[in-house]
This record gives sequence, structure tokens and C-alpha cells, in this order.
Amino acid sequence: MKIQTIETYSKETIALVKVIAEDGSAGWGQVSPYQADLSSLVLHRQVAPYALGREQEDLELLVDEIVEAEMKFPGSYLRRALAGLDTAIWDLRGKLAGKSVCELLGGSPRRLPVYGSSMRRDITPEDEALRLSRLRDEQGYEAFKFRIGTECGHDGDEWPGRTEAIIPAVSNALKDEVRLLADANCCYTVNKAIEIGKMLEQYGICHFEEPCPYWNFEWTAQVTRALTLDVTGGEQDCDLAQWQRMIEARAFDIVQPDVCYIGGICRILRVAEMAKEAGLQFVPHSANRSLVTVFTLHLMGALENAGPYVEFSIEPDSFEPWQAGLYFPALHAVEGKVQIPEGPGWGIEINPAWLESAKRIRSSV
Repeated sequence: MKIQTIETYSKETIALVKVIAEDGSAGWGQVSPYQADLSSLVLHRQVAPYALGREQEDLELLVDEIVEAEMKFPGSYLRRALAGLDTAIWDLRGKLAGKSVCELLGGSPRRLPVYGSSMRRDITPEDEALRLSRLRDEQGYEAFKFRIGTECGHDGDEWPGRTEAIIPAVSNALKDEVRLLADANCCYTVNKAIEIGKMLEQYGICHFEEPCPYWNFEWTAQVTRALTLDVTGGEQDCDLAQWQRMIEARAFDIVQPDVCYIGGICRILRVAEMAKEAGLQFVPHSANRSLVTVFTLHLMGALENAGPYVEFSIEPDSFEPWQAGLYFPALHAVEGKVQIPEGPGWGIEINPAWLESAKRIRSSV
């Protein structure tokens, strides 16, 4: 079935992609969030020309051909745009086959455990501990992630002493009842990361995410070797050769690529296979409730080396309003689990009202 038309519906933070085949059947995907309107332009300029007129069955070849044809552009925007094509074609494939993407990948739709992922550093340690405790009681979460340090913080903190306060506050409130994870978002040098990691271990935290700047994965490898808790990372990395190097270096205990940052399902499956061969668990980054979490749920429902849970943002739509109203049914955590959407493709319907409010661009054969 040949690809006839590619449409994008874009806003600054989020953009959806529609791929239409020659018989009129269609699938929906998403470029990576953040500066998404720019990624949509890249899709029409540097992705669509190679895909239009090609068979949708050629996707696995196309994702390589496009990267090689655009070799002068090795950075993230091309991969962020490529994710829109890839994820829309997987939806189309599912609809043509009458199966969910999870089933196409060899899994089955079901309820998956999730960890409640906090996106906030502006919250006090006391308020974060209270909030997570309340969500545990109301929605049955059995794992939470909270934020330490500050993003690319050069060993700093959101305010002096916050990290040293939030680790015991959250641990004392929850450690005997749930798994606890901490995310440093590239904050630390090696020695500081090890110091903070030892504190996390002392308070029973099981997961230390992105302790060092991601471009210095050798630093993270040193931290991994020095600690007993799981050191994790990789959400920002979109180059498959870099992924091979990081896995060979054992930079992480758990690998965390992002479906949309890396360029879609075909490419993230290759990282999952690399991790499997290395004996590493796989817990992708899915830090908002746009379609990236839908994609990740389907993926994790099919992988042998899937980790014990899927990342699921606990932030309300008022915190990130751009993720609201994109599709239905919306995802909800019940008893600490989220249902993989059932039905053909991604198992969701795009909200027509949202499409009407977005900027539409069309490329056709």
C-alpha cells in the first residue's frame, strides 16, 4: 500500500501526523513534543520527499534511507520528525491488519504497571512527599519518581539544600510501601553524582536517572560502576551508533530511549534488541501524556526485556495544558496500572476539535 499524502497538524509544543495511503486508509502519529512546529517543517522538507510514493511495508528500510540521505543533518530534529512518519505508519499497519500495534509487535493489550512521574522541582520536599502519598492512596501507584538537583545544574540545586531534604522526606513517607526513583536531569559531575547516589542508596531509592550530562556517557559509566542502585539514562540520545557504544560501555543498568526522540518504533526496537543482548532492562522515557505514552505502552506490552513499569506523568493538564484533549479515550492510572489502548493501531481517536485549532500542512505525491 503506497503512501499518498502526509499531513501535519502543528502547534509550538505538539504536532500530530497523518499518513494517508493510496486507498484512502490513514494512520496517526506524532513528531516529538517541544518545538514541534519546527519538527513538522523538517518532516515535510527532509522526510516526506523520500516516503511519498513508497510502500508502507518499506518503513524499516525507509528509516535508514532517510537518515543516510540526510547525512548532513545528524542531529535530533530529523529523528524527531522521522518519529511522526514511523508512528503514523504503525497505526496504519494496525488498522489495515485489524490488530493493535502491541499485537503486531507480538504482545497483547493489557493493564501495565506504571510509575507516577513527577515533573516538578518548584515543589517543596514536604509538599512532594504529601502529594505522592495521596496519589498512592487514591490511584494505587506502587512506584514514584521525583526530581533532584537541577537540569544541567553543574552540581547545583533548584535551591540550596532541596536535594538533601527531598530524599529523606520522600523516603520516610513512602519507602516501605512503593519503589522510589530519582531523576537528576544531567545535573552532576562524577564525584558529586556518586555522593548523591550513596545518599539515595542510604534512603532506599532504587533508580538514579541521568546523573551526569548525557553527552558525557563515560561519566555516567563511572557512576554506574561505583553504585549498587540502578543507574539509568539515554532519553536524549537519538543516534543508534551512540547507543551501541553506550551499551557496550555499560553506561547504564537500565536503558531509557524515547520513542519520539529516537525516531519511532522501528529504531527504538533496535535499541531494545541491543539492550536484550547485553542483559539490560528497558524502560523508555515517556514523560508526558501525549501520544508518546500511548506508543510506549504498546511497545512495553510486547518486549521480553521490558522493565517492571512504564513512566506515567502525574501532572494535571493545568501544568502542561498542551497535552490536553489530543485524543480519546484519555489514559488513566487505576490501581497503579494503565490499560494499553485496545482496538486497531494505537487504539485511540484523535480529537477533531484539536485538529481544527492546529496549523495544517500537506505533502502529496
